[in-house]
Amino acid sequence: MYQVLYCLTDQHDWRLVALGGAVCLLASAAAISLFYRARAARGGARVSWIALDAVVAGGGIWATHFIAMQAYGPGAGGAYNVPVTVLSLIFAIAVTFIGVSISVSFARGGLVALGGAVVGSGVAAMHYTGMMALEIPARIGWETGTVTVSIVLGIVFGSLALFVASRRDSLASALSATGLLTLAIVAHHFTAMGAVELTPDPAIVISGLSIPPGSLSILTASAAAAIIAIALAAALLDRRAKGELGRQQVVLDTALENMSQGLCMFDAEGKIQLFNERYAAMLGRTDIALAGRLLVDVLREEQSRGQWQGDASEFFARLVADAREGRTTTQVVTRFGRSIRVVNQPMHGGGWVATFEDITEWLEAQAKISHMARHDALTSLPNRVLFHEQLEQGVRRVKSGDQLAVLCLDLDHFKDINDSLGHPIGDALLKEVGCRLKATVGASDTVARLGGDEFAVVQIGRSEEAAARALAGRLVEVISAPYEIDDHQIVIGVSIGISLSPQDSSNPDELLKNADLALYRAKADGRGTYRFFETGMDARAQARRLLEMDLRAALQRNEFEVYYQPIRDVVSDRVVAFEALLRWNHPHRGLIAPINFIPLAEETGLIVQLGEFVLRSACAHAATWPDDVDVAVNLSPIQFKSPNLIATVTEALAASALQARRLELEITESVLLQNSEATLTTLHELRAMGVRISLDDFGTGYSSLSYLRSFPFDKIKIDRSFVSELATREDSMAIIRAVTGLGRSLGIVTTAEGVENDAQLELLRREGCTQAQGYLFSKPRPASDVALMLGRPPRLRASA
Repeated sequence: MYQVLYCLTDQHDWRLVALGGAVCLLASAAAISLFYRARAARGGARVSWIALDAVVAGGGIWATHFIAMQAYGPGAGGAYNVPVTVLSLIFAIAVTFIGVSISVSFARGGLVALGGAVVGSGVAAMHYTGMMALEIPARIGWETGTVTVSIVLGIVFGSLALFVASRRDSLASALSATGLLTLAIVAHHFTAMGAVELTPDPAIVISGLSIPPGSLSILTASAAAAIIAIALAAALLDRRAKGELGRQQVVLDTALENMSQGLCMFDAEGKIQLFNERYAAMLGRTDIALAGRLLVDVLREEQSRGQWQGDASEFFARLVADAREGRTTTQVVTRFGRSIRVVNQPMHGGGWVATFEDITEWLEAQAKISHMARHDALTSLPNRVLFHEQLEQGVRRVKSGDQLAVLCLDLDHFKDINDSLGHPIGDALLKEVGCRLKATVGASDTVARLGGDEFAVVQIGRSEEAAARALAGRLVEVISAPYEIDDHQIVIGVSIGISLSPQDSSNPDELLKNADLALYRAKADGRGTYRFFETGMDARAQARRLLEMDLRAALQRNEFEVYYQPIRDVVSDRVVAFEALLRWNHPHRGLIAPINFIPLAEETGLIVQLGEFVLRSACAHAATWPDDVDVAVNLSPIQFKSPNLIATVTEALAASALQARRLELEITESVLLQNSEATLTTLHELRAMGVRISLDDFGTGYSSLSYLRSFPFDKIKIDRSFVSELATREDSMAIIRAVTGLGRSLGIVTTAEGVENDAQLELLRREGCTQAQGYLFSKPRPASDVALMLGRPPRLRASA
């Protein structure tokens, strides 16, 4: 230590030492400033800043060394070897580049310090290489201990300089780092100079490649000027960069404070580096100090206030581990009754950014959308989608020995309610039905509205068929009870089809289909009841579906034909009319009787098209007959409901030029059971056109005499069931006598259907029946045979 102090005080020119120190300080300040810029840059820009930092720092080390060497008295008479001098400069820049690269590229303190140590070793490499360039008439020796101390000083202070600089980009850190780097260079140089031992030797000759001290002074001054210029340029660039950064910081702060999301940035250790007010407000941390604190400390403070539950240390450790391993995590947390989605995104070089989004309304909207997609909007019951899901779950949950029942429900006569009272009343009725269903089924059962007036129930966890039977019975009773809606008392019924699992199937789709088949049977058996699925229903349903498909195709293929059966006057024994009867000439099944397809046509609505075809054909054919021969056409109740009925009749008469008085429309009592006011209006409109109206199948329905009072029918047709037993049953004879007597009193023509023998005809004549129709005269035949039937003898045997 004494030798170092002696060297510094007695062997150096203090003016040049001060100049060297100033150059060193300026170069160190520029190097630290460039170090910050390099750390902030990325990619190629970072490499450029590191290279510039290495040139400034390396040049500063080199210039400081040779300025200090000019101040070294014993070396005043020597010279400097040019190649070695240049090599020392290269060493200074190259080793500094390596050290700065290490410190800039890593965030961990140990690696940053390692980079600083490399810079310190570069100072030593430059110094001792530069000393090798000194050529004087003396031999240069070194005191090993002092040399070691000089190298250690350079490494330690260089390591501390970059470590301090990396901790925080602030003025205090920059000044401290600048001082430490300057100390690393100066301490190393003068300690190393204290280790020099010169032994005079006149025999040593200075080489021709050496540069004299004067020239070196000019070179060193130029290098110092260049360093100062570079330092000033770097300072100017840094100021501009900091100004730009300041402007960007303002923009960033504005953006952060106007974000709808909360944002918080953490360093690699979990300290809060940056956050916006939205983050503090969302998490209720506006009254907690956050900047620079470890997240785990904030959590523990909240935990002490009862605002956070869980293991804070474990939660924090998991976040830090995820960030180090580069895992992005997302979770939804609840804070003060709000749902917040948190996304933790790792950052390059350590740490992570967390964004916080309030998704409470979004979750509520999603829940509402999900509910709407899986529930009926009118009744809030599960819809078909949710019902099918719960049916599948129910089938999977059924235990051994238990059974699952699927009940399909269809409201009876609901369409009549909609048509007569309007859809708002119909909707209110459906809501009431839904409420009654929910109140009737068990807690584990599921009720759904499948659409329209169709409902379904899944009954789970019952071991006996009787449980499904009992539930169906209760549902029929409950749904059939009167409803009071907007001052209307409404009575409807319900038909129910039931399928059981595993007896009928364990497939949800099959169970639903089987229950639907059983429902069809319940409706066919009179409605207002329930039926269980039975083997064979599926085959009948298949046959029905095929028939329906053929029926629709038959309209397109013109497979239908109108046949005619004569109606004879009992007194004059002549044909006075023909009844038009539809026949289906199926290409594979042959002639199909109306009883096999008319009910299906009525159920599917195809009866309207078929009825229009019969009406047009009958009018066209009748127009070719004698004027005293009429044609009778049956109207289905479904067809009578059509708003186009009057127009259809008018068009058929106009197209055929048939007189309206020759057209007779036959209706049944079921037509009169519909909306009586509208029905009577339609009947009066038809009669005003001149069309005659017949009441068909009289005696088989309600046979209310009020019908005969409410509308002046032109004809009453006595059903064939009474005529067939005319000779064998007194009550049939009494009914015939009463109806014919009623007709005579009211001036209404009576026609007996199904007359098959002379005895029946004679009894009808005796009782005063006006007309007769049946196989005694002719079976229904094509239009081409009408002429033959008009000329046929009046009475034929049914067997003829």
